Amino acid sequence: MKIPRIILAGTNSGCGKTTLSAGIMAALVKRGIAIQPFKVGPDYIDPMFHTFVAGRYSRNLDSWLLDEATVMHLFQKNAYDCDMAFIEGVMGLYDGLGASSIEGSTAHVSRILKSPVVIVMNAYGMALSAAALLQGYKEFKGGTDIRGVILNRIGSFKLYACLKDIIEKNTGIRVLGYVPHSEEYTLPERHLGLVPGAEVADLRDRLDRLACAVEKTVDLDMLMDIAKEAPELQKSEAGIPVVNPGAKIKIAVAWDKAFNFYYRDNLDLLEMMGAELIYFSPMEDTSLPHGIHGVYFGGGFPEVFARELSLNTSMRNDVRQKLLNGLPAYAECGGLMYLCRTLRDKNGETFDMAGVIPAKSEMTQALQRFGYSAICFCKDNILGNAGTTTRAHEFHYSILKVEAGQEFEYCYEVQKPTGRSGQTPYYDGIKIKNVLAAYQHIHFWSNQKLAANFIENCVKYRDGA
Repeated sequence: MKIPRIILAGTNSGCGKTTLSAGIMAALVKRGIAIQPFKVGPDYIDPMFHTFVAGRYSRNLDSWLLDEATVMHLFQKNAYDCDMAFIEGVMGLYDGLGASSIEGSTAHVSRILKSPVVIVMNAYGMALSAAALLQGYKEFKGGTDIRGVILNRIGSFKLYACLKDIIEKNTGIRVLGYVPHSEEYTLPERHLGLVPGAEVADLRDRLDRLACAVEKTVDLDMLMDIAKEAPELQKSEAGIPVVNPGAKIKIAVAWDKAFNFYYRDNLDLLEMMGAELIYFSPMEDTSLPHGIHGVYFGGGFPEVFARELSLNTSMRNDVRQKLLNGLPAYAECGGLMYLCRTLRDKNGETFDMAGVIPAKSEMTQALQRFGYSAICFCKDNILGNAGTTTRAHEFHYSILKVEAGQEFEYCYEVQKPTGRSGQTPYYDGIKIKNVLAAYQHIHFWSNQKLAANFIENCVKYRDGA
């Protein structure tokens, strides 16, 4: 299978790869190129920008959450009909699971997909050191197929020309151009990373300016040539799910500015297994959609929109009544926070939430948990029976405070897979009726039985079993 493809990787987090990825894709789309975007790692926000720019859903390729065969399958499944697959890396090129393994890193995904890599490097304050840095990245851990570099935060063309000469003479890596620093198209940030594209009022204007800047200083033709040099891939059939179109159940999916953290492939898998997805807004709709058999609350920023969520009393009451009466619901992170009794935001204001879980959700000033996790189910729940294992990721600033006299039934025993000794498991995955709510974000393609079990429980609810 011939798929022109390229990975835009970074020397480190904050080097500008997301901004540059958006700019390059916007410039290529202006040329009429059909781009299929991907994001390495578990991030939700960067793919939103990709989707906005490319007009095609961006997909996550995470080589720790997913095995190599599934990474290859999802890549081919979504990129077979594009002109070019554009893959944005995560953090620095070799950053992934932990200190000793490249698993989960951009370098790992590049090896799985046999994809050429272009590095984004913040070259501010460097000369010959730029070549040394790139040579190290090229050779480290058995080497990575680095075909080019784009220099960021360059103050003048004269400096760029000097760095280009140094890098190409000393490393053989092609320098494809540069991007000067400008606040005109810098993407805004908040505590979980970039502000989602739906909240950036002038996003189209920023991207247009960025695309114009990229067109002037980056050799897009050379970039596309590198993508076309990617070798053919053997067609993968791995990871194809058991399809159950006879399920005929309806799952409501929370989707608005407060809830939009979903792996697109999760939603696709539910549909492939027979579910009809009906999108609704906990902020604006007055009730859950009619005739549903389950609910999926993804993550997001309920703490930013807590006032709006709280003011929607009819929705909160409907959610509480139906979930406590047995409607199956799966909630991750922000969804967990919404299902609590109250939510206290970073300003110290407290707002009423759905009240399904007898706990208070409170934002803190510090990151509470971050990174990959390995889950073993210690109790049966709507995703699987005790003993089921899967992989996940979490990233949150909030904590839960249990109300006096209440005890949770936890379904997840969680461990961090970093290999550090002395780490003790902790518990997550609160079960109430047919509700499962947790801080863990799960990619259903890591264990397809989880999605199948969720649908089966929705069928049982529909049939009154």
